[in-house]
Amino acid sequence: MSSRADHPPSPFTAPERDLIRREMGMHFGQYPSLAEGLFLRTWRGGPQKGEPKVPPAVQSMLERGLVELRPGRMGPRAMFTEAGLAALRQLALDRRAMDPVRFAHLRQELGLDAPEEAAAQ
Repeated sequence: MSSRADHPPSPFTAPERDLIRREMGMHFGQYPSLAEGLFLRTWRGGPQKGEPKVPPAVQSMLERGLVELRPGRMGPRAMFTEAGLAALRQLALDRRAMDPVRFAHLRQELGLDAPEEAAAQ
């Protein structure tokens, strides 16, 4: 039996893991792509009109260099950097943090599973 000391610490905080699981899960019958990044809402009025609303979890990842803000075809997105993708791979390898069946599309996109392995699960 492996102890907790055998597992490296998670690269993401609990609110960040929750956000990633929520945003990378199925929406409207299809899975989102990592290439599309995390959707950010925008301010509709006031002095920040048109600017992205950055949730605290995204802000902390932004400060650590795991994501960067970029414009997308349907509004601003938080895109994972190379460091963020490496951290996401580490997170996806932890079966307790990210269910391999539920997030098979993410594991495949990160290069952790072959396409036929993902379909078999």
